[in-house]
Amino acid sequence: MDMQLIAVAGLVAVTITLWATRGLPEYLTALLFFAFAMILHVAPASLVFSGFTSAAFWLVISGYVIGIAIRKTGLASRCAGGLAAYLSRSYAQMVFGIVGLTYMLAFVMPSNMGRIALLMPIVLALADRVGFGDKSPGRIGLSLAVGFGTFQLSASILPANVPNLVMAGAIDTTYGLQLSYLPYLILHAPVLGFMKGLALCACVVWLFPDKVKKSIELEPSRPWSPEEKRLALLLLTTLGLWLTDSLHGISPAWVGLVAACLCLLPRVGFVSSEEFGQEVNHRTAIYVAAILGLAALVGHTGLGALIGNEVLALAPLDPTSPFHSYASIVGLSTLLNFVVTANGVPALFTPLAQSMATASGLPLLSVLMMQVIGFSTPLLPYQASPIVLAIEMGRIPFVAALRLSLALAFITFVFLAPINYGWFVFLGWLP
Repeated sequence: MDMQLIAVAGLVAVTITLWATRGLPEYLTALLFFAFAMILHVAPASLVFSGFTSAAFWLVISGYVIGIAIRKTGLASRCAGGLAAYLSRSYAQMVFGIVGLTYMLAFVMPSNMGRIALLMPIVLALADRVGFGDKSPGRIGLSLAVGFGTFQLSASILPANVPNLVMAGAIDTTYGLQLSYLPYLILHAPVLGFMKGLALCACVVWLFPDKVKKSIELEPSRPWSPEEKRLALLLLTTLGLWLTDSLHGISPAWVGLVAACLCLLPRVGFVSSEEFGQEVNHRTAIYVAAILGLAALVGHTGLGALIGNEVLALAPLDPTSPFHSYASIVGLSTLLNFVVTANGVPALFTPLAQSMATASGLPLLSVLMMQVIGFSTPLLPYQASPIVLAIEMGRIPFVAALRLSLALAFITFVFLAPINYGWFVFLGWLP
């Protein structure tokens, strides 16, 4: 290992450790990563700071702006009032309803950041209506239901998750294979969508128990203000462009950015320059940019491939035991979350899949699909930037998010992963 690779490994290890342990604020760790990456000359500035040019970074910025507009115009309160009468009979009903909403919305909105930006202000307004105050278990539980439901469950829908898109692109460029929408959905939705959604609801209700404080009746609708009408039209247009991104080829990030700019326009917009400066969480944006820059650095320097190959050498892949090979491959994809976060896992895992398929005797495409379980189940909240966004928007204590991520990971790997193996066998994807 040359000195540059050693420097990269040390920088990555320290950065990930600080994020995982909260030794320093996330944004400060991110800034230190940028500073030392440049001081050590481990990669060009264009690569280290590539997170700032990524779609995810601008989705964070635009998501905050849209969220402020939804709240400020009263549209969030209106939507919450409409939902409250149907979901507020019990806390459990609210959790199940919100998780179900996150999953259904994933079918029509390709951006998980965008979905969180739209849903979080509505859910927080709903929490206020039923009497869940700041730091109350119910408010924390509903906010986490948005973040975890949006990220984890959407992995079962091909175009609804950034890691999915990275995986599809890597599979195409590496092996010339094309993933299809419906077969992918049939393969992953029953376990990683529906069953995992039920597990998420159960974990939220169990870890953050609460009771609805206020009984909500369906209120007579108040007249729509001009601001609400204009914002609703903007959101519908934005949603329509998101839905048709495969037709016009414009990334959801740039659609969201245009929508955010319209929200910021003087006199005709909804968010003032002061509100943009005070309420947009630039710390999270810097954090997300650093996550993406770190992933790019690991891939560029070859550190990710080196780690992957070393782990692969230790993995018990046995052609005579498909289940053990399956467990090892799922475990490998999970461990890669610690190296590059969920968005970067497919970029490292996919080139290794052929070696794993050869060593295990399993079909290549089946091996490629096993990684979905790993990158969609972060052990630590920082490993998924949409969850980080939800934590910041909902002002959720890190410990609460950590408890939920660990509980859901335990259920996934102990119970759902074996069921998923059986589903693969039933569909003929595994022997």
